[in-house]
Amino acid sequence: VQLQASGGGLVQPGGSLRLSCVVSGSIFSFNNMGWYRQAPGEQRELVAGIRSGGSTAYADSVKGRFTISRDNAKNTLYLQMNNLEPEDTAVYYCNAGGLLRTPGRLWGQGTLVTVSS
Repeated sequence: VQLQASGGGLVQPGGSLRLSCVVSGSIFSFNNMGWYRQAPGEQRELVAGIRSGGSTAYADSVKGRFTISRDNAKNTLYLQMNNLEPEDTAVYYCNAGGLLRTPGRLWGQGTLVTVSS
């Protein structure tokens, strides 16, 4: 099973992006999935997690701005990011197989989000 993330890019402050993560196998294999990010010189941190039943968890810094979702029919995990801030600049990784707030061993390749004017 592989995770393929996409959707990153350059956006101005206040803008929006939607990240996608396609699961090559069945998304039903994973009860918990999530998005993590790593800024230059920083540790990788949780952005948002989601359970198969729909329960979600968010980092305080993104609550109210980001929304995580999963489309089981498309084997795809999403992260809708609104009102982006320069502090959101990072490489974003999708993850599977862990707990709601703890990553598992399966990582996507990362997609770069740059928020700058």
